[in-house]
Amino acid sequence: MYSLVRSSHPATGVEHSLSCNFFHTGEKNLVVAGANVLRVFRLVPDLDSRGKEEDQSRLKMECVASWELFGWIQSMASVRLTGGERDSLLLTFKDAKLSLVEYNPDNHDLQTLSLHHFEDEEVRGGIIHNEWVPSVRVDPDNRCAAMLAYGRKIVILPFKRDMTSGMEGEDSTADLSLDGLALSNSSRVMPSYTLDLATVIQTHTVDNIIDIQFLHGYNQPTLLILYEPLKTYAGRIAVRKDTCRLDVVTLDVKEKLAAFIWSREVLPFDCVRAVPVPQPVGGTLVFAVNSLFYLNQGIPIYGVSLNSTGDKGVTTDILIKQLEGVKLSLDCAVADFLSPDQLVISLKGGELYVLSLLVDSMRSVKGFHLDKAAASVLTTCVSLAGPGYLFLGSRLGNSLLLKFTSREAGQVGQARRQEREPPNKKKRLDMQGDWLDTELEMDTEFEMYGSQETAAHKINAFTFEVCDSLLNIGPCGQVAMGEPAFLSEEFTSSAPDPDIELVTTAGHAKNGALCLLQKTVRPQVVTTFELPGCQDMWTVYSGQGKQEHAFLILSRNESSMILQTGQEINELDSSGFYTTGPTVFSGNLGSNQFIVQVTHDSVLLLKDSDLVQTVPLDLDSRITFACISDPHLAVLASSGQAAVLTLTGGQLSVVKTRIGELPGRAKSPFLAISLYRDVSGLLTSENRLVGNRDRRTGRQASTANVQDLDEEDELLYGSSDAAGSVFGGAGVADQGCEEEEPWRRHLEQVTATYWLVGVRESGNFELYSVPDFSLRFVSLNFPHQLDVLVDNMSTRATSHAEPTRGLDRLSPLTEILLVGLGMQGHRPVLLGRTKNSELVMYEVYPYYSRSLAPEQLKIRFKKINHGLILRERRSKTKKDVAPPTPILRSSLRYFSDIAGYEGVFLPGPYPHWLFFTARGELRTHPMPIDGSVTTFAPFHNVNCPQGFLYFNRKSELRICVLPAHLSYDAPWPVRKVPLRCTPHYITFHIESKTFAVITSVAEQTNKIWKFNGDDKELSIEDRSDRFIYPTMDKFSLQLFSPNTWEPIPGTKVQLDDWEYVTCMKHLYLSSEGMHSGQRGFIVVGTNFSYGEDITSRGHVKIYDIIEVVPEPGQPLTKNKIKTMYDKEQKGPVTAISAVSGFLVSTVGQKIYIWQFKDKDLHGIAFIDSQVYVHQIHSLKNFLLVGDVYKSINVLQYQQDYRTVSLISRDTNPMEVYACEFTIDNGHLGFVASDSMRNLCVFMYSPESREAMGGHRLMRKADIHVGQHINCMWRVRAKLSDPSTSQRLLAANEKRHVTWYATLDGSIGHLLPVAEKTYRRLLMLMNVMTNNLPHTAGLNPKGFRTIRQNRKDMRNPSRGIVDGDLVFKFTDLTAALKAEFARKIGTSADEIMDDLAELDRNAAHF
Repeated sequence: MYSLVRSSHPATGVEHSLSCNFFHTGEKNLVVAGANVLRVFRLVPDLDSRGKEEDQSRLKMECVASWELFGWIQSMASVRLTGGERDSLLLTFKDAKLSLVEYNPDNHDLQTLSLHHFEDEEVRGGIIHNEWVPSVRVDPDNRCAAMLAYGRKIVILPFKRDMTSGMEGEDSTADLSLDGLALSNSSRVMPSYTLDLATVIQTHTVDNIIDIQFLHGYNQPTLLILYEPLKTYAGRIAVRKDTCRLDVVTLDVKEKLAAFIWSREVLPFDCVRAVPVPQPVGGTLVFAVNSLFYLNQGIPIYGVSLNSTGDKGVTTDILIKQLEGVKLSLDCAVADFLSPDQLVISLKGGELYVLSLLVDSMRSVKGFHLDKAAASVLTTCVSLAGPGYLFLGSRLGNSLLLKFTSREAGQVGQARRQEREPPNKKKRLDMQGDWLDTELEMDTEFEMYGSQETAAHKINAFTFEVCDSLLNIGPCGQVAMGEPAFLSEEFTSSAPDPDIELVTTAGHAKNGALCLLQKTVRPQVVTTFELPGCQDMWTVYSGQGKQEHAFLILSRNESSMILQTGQEINELDSSGFYTTGPTVFSGNLGSNQFIVQVTHDSVLLLKDSDLVQTVPLDLDSRITFACISDPHLAVLASSGQAAVLTLTGGQLSVVKTRIGELPGRAKSPFLAISLYRDVSGLLTSENRLVGNRDRRTGRQASTANVQDLDEEDELLYGSSDAAGSVFGGAGVADQGCEEEEPWRRHLEQVTATYWLVGVRESGNFELYSVPDFSLRFVSLNFPHQLDVLVDNMSTRATSHAEPTRGLDRLSPLTEILLVGLGMQGHRPVLLGRTKNSELVMYEVYPYYSRSLAPEQLKIRFKKINHGLILRERRSKTKKDVAPPTPILRSSLRYFSDIAGYEGVFLPGPYPHWLFFTARGELRTHPMPIDGSVTTFAPFHNVNCPQGFLYFNRKSELRICVLPAHLSYDAPWPVRKVPLRCTPHYITFHIESKTFAVITSVAEQTNKIWKFNGDDKELSIEDRSDRFIYPTMDKFSLQLFSPNTWEPIPGTKVQLDDWEYVTCMKHLYLSSEGMHSGQRGFIVVGTNFSYGEDITSRGHVKIYDIIEVVPEPGQPLTKNKIKTMYDKEQKGPVTAISAVSGFLVSTVGQKIYIWQFKDKDLHGIAFIDSQVYVHQIHSLKNFLLVGDVYKSINVLQYQQDYRTVSLISRDTNPMEVYACEFTIDNGHLGFVASDSMRNLCVFMYSPESREAMGGHRLMRKADIHVGQHINCMWRVRAKLSDPSTSQRLLAANEKRHVTWYATLDGSIGHLLPVAEKTYRRLLMLMNVMTNNLPHTAGLNPKGFRTIRQNRKDMRNPSRGIVDGDLVFKFTDLTAALKAEFARKIGTSADEIMDDLAELDRNAAHF
């Protein structure tokens, strides 16, 4: 049994973030990582919601680059290498790998500078099972980096510092060349070495390192090590407490020496992290779960307890003060400094606190002040995204960009400079009470805490507001398949494949939500007409000022038809339009005042429907294509000759016919052309980077004396006016806004320029400026689909690259389109379609290099990897050739506003929508529901606002709108329904078409169950005010309607206190005495968790959903929940299923089979199981049982004998997270995911020797997914294909795709493949592993090898193709495709057909 694993929805959770100069020194970028996805954002002004006040500049995030890696990013840091033009990123991966990567402007990609790998036996020290995170830290002055490996080893990576003295990174930027110094990368990074901790710290063995950090303000790199040499835990506090230590070591990286400086021997056992304090304060904060400390060299420790558990004498013996009026815990808290003495802390529950350090004149911290600023998302990482902006990254909810403003909350004594005051803000002083009062002051907004020593400190209060968010659908706990609620009648009979959508539980606590996912677009049909014979269509506006489409022009082979579209659609009988032959193109000119209609030999200009002018064109052959960019119109004849016409003063005139030709030198004919209006300002020959550089040199002198300022805090783009005095330089304040905030340049008005792009038969891609038609950019070999289109203007190379074998069969290009997408057209995208319907896409990016001549355009084109396979499914038997049509039908349809989105529609055999919004990420959504689409047009009308038209295969004209309840700016169209509580289970009740959802709310409780010798009793514990009580989850069951996604009133079932739901499913049970046959019930298994002293027992609850008469005005109330059965069992019920109408449940360690009869359960059979069964899945009369420690078992229920027996089991221990069947015709496999993020496929094969006669399941295949999989579900492979009307393979009738969802918000599938396909793809996978450069130097084969926490004696079986790698084949250049195909003895087309087939087989939802 061979299969392919492919993730079709990328991970959306965020685990790491940082801000750095990723592209160049002129702008800060936010780099965000989660699971295996790395994304880079730029902060840009939110132009859409810009309102009244000009200075209220809200920024939002625009994604400028993203990468998916073959590894799971463990930690991330940025460093400016000597002589670097930009910051480099340090990425670490399991177990102890470190990659240093940097943006490379030559190909707009990440280049790997150096790789470091510390997984040899010496460093491992015998560790097999590695739970430690390899975290990386960088010295504030970029002298070296340190990585923690295996929790006990510290590896130092030194960087070269001998370019110039002083602040190298800052000073040398002025006179650097723009394409980087001619430093070979190896010379900037010196060899890494392991820090010998035993000789430096001789008193203790350094083990169980909790955190390492570099301290600020030392001449040499100085490393803090927080560790716990002898471990303890909460139950041993009476015997051993205060076990943590903190040691500080200084490093001499050139000599590889280290020296011990100072230490603190006694810290509480629950220390979680150290946060170094920037200059001028210095030192470090240490977070413990219940207390907070400040430490620095030469001054006594200052510590406070944050709740009564952290007080002196409870969990610690350190002399520690109570922080008044504060009750919180720093467990799972993350923090970042807003200014040198204020940091923002995000707690476990999402509360944002601002901690101010109260510093005296000796720079020692004398007090803390905590102020609750806001409550926000449950945060995984926090970083300062720019001046006045904070980014909160989250795995459990949407990540947020917050704008913060500070204002003084009182000021006495020496006033210190206001940090990070946003520019042009008037400072407000709110005098808050008498500051010399030493009593605690509770105010409406802040809790003040002070004492006599700190009375002269100024406290800033902060306000936060949300500016932007990144959608996250993870962690996907459970997934239910349901029927789409809004499906047009036209599509309901779309047998043979059912229409299903996914609903997944997401988030936790107040970030809990349900996510409704549909991978494909399902249009909402307004109406349908049958119009046979139509080849193409266009919608145009009439010039009467109404922004609605007035005419619909349909072109047939021999005639054209004009429809007037008002309240209703009628045919125009007499008009100025040309109707006696086919139309080539129609559109609007003169800001929608005029209509043009292009026929095969002339151009007509109309106003409303009256003819104004006819321009005959003689281009030696028929016109086959035309495109428009107001006021220009370009036409292309079949001979490859192009002409451009321009509208001036209400008349069209031909401006140019022979484009780019010199007298006597004919050029190769055009294959395709496109007109483009540029408002991005990218297509320019001036170097904007140098323009900024000249203004910056004045600042270099003044920055030299800021060396002791924290790098976080050198107000990164120059300073705000308030801070001018600190820099001491005069050349600061006059730098203007450009220097201070790079996003201001996005507000500049760009004058529009016009361009004509064309591809010639010779393969040259050319860019001409209009109207002077000078050639500005030439790139050779465009059909080879190169990764980067480079300007060959200066070389004027006449020699062509030597042809690679296999390139002669390339499918010819039929059409190109250059269009400005993204935020207000700032991201130009070039699209090209070939004859076999495939698509190639490029984005324009700015490129400045010394090698460019001054008149050249400072751009390059970078290929966008979209992974779409749009070709028609080849039929193995008949080769049907379509009759040639007189017009070239456009297959790239730009739309500016359909349901508020902008993008391009791709008609053809496999229609797709491409959305490219202001978020900056390309979204591709298929629309297979109506088969292939021949032509498409946007349509805005009274009865169809912001809609669209298309013709399907059956020549039906559909008038549609996009369903508005989904957001299309996401990897899959999604709707997120917030629940504000934790969702646990969800299932779809088929008969009533409702979803049952189990949720829980955590409430604080002071009650606890105790065992008093013969029975349990509930005792109430009272503690002090500062004690943090534990929480108890209160579970409930609720029905949701898929029409509104609101809870159905009156259907909430509240469970008892202490009762935990362990499983819920929709099961078909036969219930004798109530009705005949089987019926669907909602079955819930619960357990009462009273603590470890009391025997736990559970309930089985069976609910029926019945229809009742709805209450007036509340149509949703037609469903109610009726309890059919609810009784206590002898033990906890942890998993349920159904087999041939009987209920299967675990009770304790036994698996029972029950008969549901007369509203009671009667036992039929039972079998003993292993440790803790939490998954049971049934198929026919087989049961697949997943145990949390003991892997999987396969049971069989025999109806005739009424027995359940064990067929086979996996004898090796495995911590199963989820399991499911996989079916490939006659073969049955068992898939299981485990705690090490693997996916394994087992099979029952009694004939093999190792199977011991079938008692042992054989592990046939395994792959490392890299993300935890908590749920799987099965769907039959697709039977139909959009590109053909008949059914697909009969083989798919009994082939199932096993889908999975991960805790990082990724969705993927395991698809069985034929052995022949598997062998071919396996060879391809090996070739691609070895011959492609992989981001960050990661090896896909190494990443996909199964990982285990103990060595068992089996080799990895592999047996699974890595779909993420082989599907990269679709985006390779034509030369690489041909070469790889040749290496494995096949053709690129065959591989593409294979991939297309696999892609369509799993095109569900």
